[in-house]
Amino acid sequence: MVKELIDFLFHVDKHLAILIQNFGSWSYLILFAIIFAETGLVITPFLPGDSLLFAAGAFAANGAFDVWKLSGILMAAAIIGDSVNYAIGKAVGFGICSADSRFFKKEYLDKTHAFYEKHGGKTIILARFIPIVRTFAPFVAGAGSMNYPFFFLYNVVGAILWVAIFVGGGFYFGNAPVVKENFSIAILVIVILSILPPAIGMWRHKARKKRAAGN
Repeated sequence: MVKELIDFLFHVDKHLAILIQNFGSWSYLILFAIIFAETGLVITPFLPGDSLLFAAGAFAANGAFDVWKLSGILMAAAIIGDSVNYAIGKAVGFGICSADSRFFKKEYLDKTHAFYEKHGGKTIILARFIPIVRTFAPFVAGAGSMNYPFFFLYNVVGAILWVAIFVGGGFYFGNAPVVKENFSIAILVIVILSILPPAIGMWRHKARKKRAAGN
């Protein structure tokens, strides 16, 4: 499963082409479902987000999708996904996080909670651009009983920015010769840039703990 997931992530353009060929206009619904699951279900943080949006934007530039329809559908998926995730967090609180499971790692929630403590409500917007944190931020907001209208505002703004930046980036740059010929490398760069901020934050957190333990 891990091997197939990695292959899908770094060759998302090839898999998306097959998807469009087999399902045609139903591809909109499938993309909606993937983005909804990645943002709305706590157990699926591993699904592609940034790379899928970028690739979809590149296909829209080739006429496979209507870019405005695509953007609207994906924004709706992201907004609804976060709202459902918030509701789950509010309903079950942190009870679900008492132990690790095959799909759920408590450390993901701990990292998101720390991120949330540092950035407050802005986390809902910032988290859109960070894998893993993106999935857990609305859950933490719900579990912490964040005011829903306040949450929803950040949710909508974050979804619009996230989809617009990545779909727009794919639409305008995805078919540039240098990107098209090295699409896997471009996706790798996107993934690295996405995980770099939390990786640096984790490294600094561990360094502070080590210094504190040494004192």
